[in-house]
Amino acid sequence: MDELTDALAGSFSVSSTLNNPAAPHPRLSQYKGKYSSMEQSERRKKLLELQRAKRLDYVNHARRLADGDWTSMDEEQSDSKENDKDDEEDEMDVDPGKKLPRHYANQIMLSEWLIEVPPDLAELWLLVVCPVGKRSLVVASRGSTAVYTKSGYCVNRFPSLLPGGNQRNSSIGKDYTILDCIFNEETRTYYVLDVMCWRGHPIYDCQTDFRFYWLKSKLQEQEGLAEITKRNPFRFVGLDNFPCALDSVHNVLTQEFPYKVDGLLFYHKQTHYTPGSTPLVGWLRPYMAPEILGFPTPPGPLAEKPKYAQEQMRQIVENKKGGKGGAEDGKYELEHLSTMPPPE
Repeated sequence: MDELTDALAGSFSVSSTLNNPAAPHPRLSQYKGKYSSMEQSERRKKLLELQRAKRLDYVNHARRLADGDWTSMDEEQSDSKENDKDDEEDEMDVDPGKKLPRHYANQIMLSEWLIEVPPDLAELWLLVVCPVGKRSLVVASRGSTAVYTKSGYCVNRFPSLLPGGNQRNSSIGKDYTILDCIFNEETRTYYVLDVMCWRGHPIYDCQTDFRFYWLKSKLQEQEGLAEITKRNPFRFVGLDNFPCALDSVHNVLTQEFPYKVDGLLFYHKQTHYTPGSTPLVGWLRPYMAPEILGFPTPPGPLAEKPKYAQEQMRQIVENKKGGKGGAEDGKYELEHLSTMPPPE
């Protein structure tokens, strides 16, 4: 099996997405991913320029997610389909989200492996320590709270204390909330990673530092969200963010967290919430941070290289070969932020 893994490592790809975290980190394994004609830093710069120039209709987009009514958008996209074909080749490396996704698939902003360390990491980036769990799109609207996977499948529906999430706090459809969460089934907790809309106010086109500030204040205002009750059967807990100066990242790796840590997300402060994969959000496993960012390995369990680190390629090859985690269209489907360790 090891020989097969070595043979495939140079050519096997689980996704066409650039620097996809579903595959091993290109700098820390034999995996050779699909690289863009633009370097990661250049794509970041281009995306920031494009988001300033483009203004998408997030008000109606949030309303469609809340109401589940995509009729008008389907008609608009059908009419504009032919016009977009000529631009597709030019947009291959940098897709600024020229069209918002329809229905509930691909609504979450996804990361890339942090390959090229930004020179402005300390000044313009924020760090979020992520728990083990599944990425989830949470939509509280019309007296109910629905949970969707990255692929757009509704996997749960329940009442919650989120604005619009139960019959008592839903004001005839006016209040609705859209969140990007990580769900931990063991603790029945939705860790809130980001916010796209709160009480009917979309903030997709606000910068990361404002969204994080807004999210923290709103979660604190909403009583009972962090408790499991009949009206709130799952907990909603916000995640802290930290500065990205090297000494700050070093200190974060020495801390203890009230959850099992999966990895580190690095958010550019100026990026808007853009559905789909973006180089403006980077991802590293904790043990990778010292080597990639260039600082001494700190003491503590987070920085220790796990036994399964050398096994990531073998896991992915076996999963792909056995059809585990494969979507119907043949693309590799991974709901977790990163490759999970093998069972003990």
